[in-house]
Amino acid sequence: MISVLQNVAIDCADPYELARFWSGVTGRPLHPDSEPGVREAQVMLAEGPVLYFNQVPETKKSKNRIHLCLCPDTSRDLEVERLLGLGATLLDDLRNDDGSGWAVLADPEGNEFCVLRSDSDRAASPS
Repeated sequence: MISVLQNVAIDCADPYELARFWSGVTGRPLHPDSEPGVREAQVMLAEGPVLYFNQVPETKKSKNRIHLCLCPDTSRDLEVERLLGLGATLLDDLRNDDGSGWAVLADPEGNEFCVLRSDSDRAASPS
């Protein structure tokens, strides 16, 4: 027997607004039942699990023990700029002059995630 990963659950204060942010990040639609004021909202990814946002009363207090890592279809640096424009915050810039490394960002509720080098970045700078 095995288990199949159904969703990645993210606790938050405003499920709809955070799902809207992540819908913009991934370019994927919200579930039809996701609307302002709901206690649960979902982003329907093209493949794999659903991003599931669940309203909780407490706020985030410390670093996530698990986080999402994104591999953009454009350059890492362009994607970081796009995500900052959507409302993300740059927490730690671990990009190196040789093109290696990644950027650590936070979504509007402070959940950390990373933006890795894209395939085109790797091809241009194999370090």
